[in-house]
Amino acid sequence: MADLEARVAALEEALARLTAAPPSGSEESPLPDLWLVEGLRERHPTGAVAFGGTVAVGKGDVTWQWGADAESLRGSDWSSAAGVLDALAHPVRLRLLQRVLNGTTTTADLALDDGLGTTGQLHHHLRALVAAGWLQSVARGTWAVPAPRVVPLLVVVSAGLAR
Repeated sequence: MADLEARVAALEEALARLTAAPPSGSEESPLPDLWLVEGLRERHPTGAVAFGGTVAVGKGDVTWQWGADAESLRGSDWSSAAGVLDALAHPVRLRLLQRVLNGTTTTADLALDDGLGTTGQLHHHLRALVAAGWLQSVARGTWAVPAPRVVPLLVVVSAGLAR
């Protein structure tokens, strides 16, 4: 019984350390700041998924958000997302999107990147990304990630990088 009491006391002490306020003047918090999750819980107590962001791109900022209640998202037809996600499932296309998002916007400049393949391969990938809505032609031979796609693109990539 004494062993059990000691273990409970150790757990209580650990919990107290985790939930204690940080020392005065300290920037550190023992628990992560879950402001997004807490806001979702307040608005959608039965569960929700949301993402958004603000990103400096080119000459301006893109601010965008999206959300859905978890139940309707789980019940929706996921197969309709296959084409949009499939367009991203190629390393050359991801590199191409990254280059465009980072300012290399003309076909001529993109063709200088050996990692994007031949001119024919480059045009093949450009067409696939345009068809899926990840790229748009803003002038002859000039490309951009449409503003409503910037944050979703970064969310998908960050989800792939998160481990």
